[in-house]
Amino acid sequence: MKQSEYTSAPRHADMMIKICGMRDPDNINRVSCLTPMLMGFIFYQPSPRNALGLDPLVIKSLPPYVRPVGVFVNATTMEIIDTTTRYGINVVQLHGEESPEFCRDLRHKGLVVIKAIKIPVGADQSFLTLHEPYRGNVEMLLFDNSGDTPGGNGHKFDWSILDSYTLGIPYMLSGGIGSDDIETIRKAMRPGLAGIDLNSRFEVSPGNKDVTKISNFILQLRKLNEYEPIDRPFWEKA
Repeated sequence: MKQSEYTSAPRHADMMIKICGMRDPDNINRVSCLTPMLMGFIFYQPSPRNALGLDPLVIKSLPPYVRPVGVFVNATTMEIIDTTTRYGINVVQLHGEESPEFCRDLRHKGLVVIKAIKIPVGADQSFLTLHEPYRGNVEMLLFDNSGDTPGGNGHKFDWSILDSYTLGIPYMLSGGIGSDDIETIRKAMRPGLAGIDLNSRFEVSPGNKDVTKISNFILQLRKLNEYEPIDRPFWEKA
């Protein structure tokens, strides 16, 4: 697929940064000062990073340049709507077996939908094409490493599977991205790449991010950009 076909996808200079697994109010405030475009809050009880006890005012008080993302695993539509309404969230990231039809229903209810896809060892292009039905039903895919838990495994999958990406859905890279991966990310820049998702390898403890490490990483990453990063996600563009 030609690069020009990604008409809604951002340029590499517009690559989004998402910090996921936030749960501590002070840490949330400090990380938000680093201007990530997206900040993820996990509403899944088994996760050590779950934000289910977080005061909704903490998320509602985020600066306008940080969009909160609610992360769910096989939750019902009602559970998602109730939680996003309570916390003032309009972007959701789904890490379970949610179908394209389920995603489409959430979009019709006014939510922006990111669908996480776990990439198993040995996967090839045929595996990616299985997810073609999500096209038109989600704003973005998030590719993560396959593991025993829905997310936060701290390991990379083989990014080379995306060398000939043809789904035409913007995507984020997730799983095991650390402070030493700037050059790896640079080499991974290709049509369709919308951003990166940072989590466990930037933590002091589950849900508590190392602000200095994230700050240094963001500064290095932005040196790759041809222009200053945009201040809003591509789906908000006119």
